[in-house]
Amino acid sequence: MDGNGRWAKARGLERVSGHAEGAESVRACLEYAVEKGLKYLSLYAFSEENWNRPTQEVEALMELLMRYIEQELPLMMKHNIRCIALGNRSRLSDSVNAALDSVMAKTAANTGTTLVVFLSYSGKWDILQAVKKAASQLTPQELLSLEPQDFERFLVTADIPDPDLLIRTSGELRISNFLLWQGAYTEFYFTDTLWPDFRKPQFQEALDEYARRDRRYGKVK
Repeated sequence: MDGNGRWAKARGLERVSGHAEGAESVRACLEYAVEKGLKYLSLYAFSEENWNRPTQEVEALMELLMRYIEQELPLMMKHNIRCIALGNRSRLSDSVNAALDSVMAKTAANTGTTLVVFLSYSGKWDILQAVKKAASQLTPQELLSLEPQDFERFLVTADIPDPDLLIRTSGELRISNFLLWQGAYTEFYFTDTLWPDFRKPQFQEALDEYARRDRRYGKVK
């Protein structure tokens, strides 16, 4: 969800104002995902690399995150939305983890759209932690005979499907260490729209483009 800072700078505002407006785009896209009947909506909210940003901005982002979770819980319950958070949560504060645990517990029984929030996440970290987990649980022989579908159960995304479509805003043409394993056959959609300006019409444009794609997974028709 790129472009919050540039959106704010163009308006002479602090970067945190861009993040706050970006939260409005999250709400709009989540509502539209429910309306369209999408089973999963994943948000790359905070990468492991984002910890290198100025401390003041990181703290503001975490405060915004907790406020958003608290404010949006009624919406999640109204629309039967399940929320899960994935990533290296050991780096998050106790207060942030408590807020995440609370919303996950309260929405655990919901059966509509699943909102997946990736926090303190990186694809390289995910693969590495999966390797360590596999090594601790499997025998050497089991490791040697490990198949891709077997390895996937050690990733943090073990219980959710691989993404069909990845949307990258603000004109950036890279995936920035996101779902490196899981995105092997994901369709990519890049747009110059800054995230705070990405709302339902822009979301529909991305879905329309996805519908025009021919997904063969290396096969022929």
